[in-house]
Amino acid sequence: MSASSDLQSSPRPATAAAPHGVPGWLVALLAVASGMTVANLYYAQPLLSSLSSVFHTSTATAGTLITLTQVGYVIGMLFLVPLGDRLEKRNLITVLLTVTTLALVAAGLATSFPMLLIASLVSGATSVVAQILVPFAAGLAPDHARGRIVGRVMSGLLTGILLSRTLSSLVSDLAGWRVVFLGSAALMAVLAVALRAALPEHAPTTTIPYHHVLRSTLRLVRTHPALLRRGLYQAAMFGAFSAFWTTVSFVLTGPHFHYSPIGVGVFALVGAAGAAIAPFAGHWADRGLVRPMTGIAFVVAALAFALAGFGGHSVVLIALAAILMDMAVQTTLILGQHTVYQLDPAARARLNSAFIAMFFVGGAVGSQLGSVVYHAGGWTALTVLGAALPVVAFLYWTTERRHRAAAKPGTTSL
Repeated sequence: MSASSDLQSSPRPATAAAPHGVPGWLVALLAVASGMTVANLYYAQPLLSSLSSVFHTSTATAGTLITLTQVGYVIGMLFLVPLGDRLEKRNLITVLLTVTTLALVAAGLATSFPMLLIASLVSGATSVVAQILVPFAAGLAPDHARGRIVGRVMSGLLTGILLSRTLSSLVSDLAGWRVVFLGSAALMAVLAVALRAALPEHAPTTTIPYHHVLRSTLRLVRTHPALLRRGLYQAAMFGAFSAFWTTVSFVLTGPHFHYSPIGVGVFALVGAAGAAIAPFAGHWADRGLVRPMTGIAFVVAALAFALAGFGGHSVVLIALAAILMDMAVQTTLILGQHTVYQLDPAARARLNSAFIAMFFVGGAVGSQLGSVVYHAGGWTALTVLGAALPVVAFLYWTTERRHRAAAKPGTTSL
């Protein structure tokens, strides 16, 4: 039985079915907004050494800031994003961005590390606006162009993830780490006003009570095997991604390279090159190449970590590894979202909630485990961990055809 069979669906707005697709300016705005909001999760990564000194904590303790921010994001994915099917989306986005603004102000004014942790947890939870905007774009797009439009919005989101480190490093070097958070608070306030003015009204797709919405989200995982599989794929990939970017700043500021915080930020620019793959991944999805390109992406990610391991004393090889890894992670993400959004058009917010929550758990675990492994065994141990995760995902991927053949009638297969 479909997970949404008990839902009372509202008609989709006329703009959602427009044969010419979504206006280019709106796609651009959604891409920029997604990048700006998700960047809040990563501003602290290149600042960990500085924050460790300011608040007199160990580097491992400072790393919990990234983990807790991602835990907040998972909480938001589980309890806030499903409201995108239950409430009018424009109002929901405005409220969440307002709370994000206040949390970032608190982070910028933090007088203790626990205060910074709590503020980061809240801002992480409400920065899920990005994951309301992506299914928003998918709902507006015509079927034949959905992969490409989602790919363009995701390219903005992924660029935000990667450029956040560079922006954070530059701003903190010029004006101090507090301005990073206070500046982002100002951007969130401006974004709230811009989205409120620009977004079309988007009626809820269900009127069932909130607790039923949450319960139906869990039911979707049981009903659609593809949702669970794609979530586990991306958990492995995002775990590797988080392990790399959480620890690479320690490598670059260490005895081999002696990079300053601003140098770490400039290095992060190379990862942004990987965002160029997003529109291509959307095109591959529209052409029905989801499965083969997923397998190729796993192989590329494992090879990227092998390259990073062998090139531990070469910033060029580490940079090349970063580009390849980011391209692979972004490819599997967009292919996964394309698959998930097709499962139930009336439940896209809840499907996205379950999908993103699953892989952000992987990211939080990867971030924390990466810090522990790096401090215990160094860069070589970290790259072994990073390579192992996509290898495990690849082995699971090889079982996909067998599970598809065994799928029960009435369920959504892979």
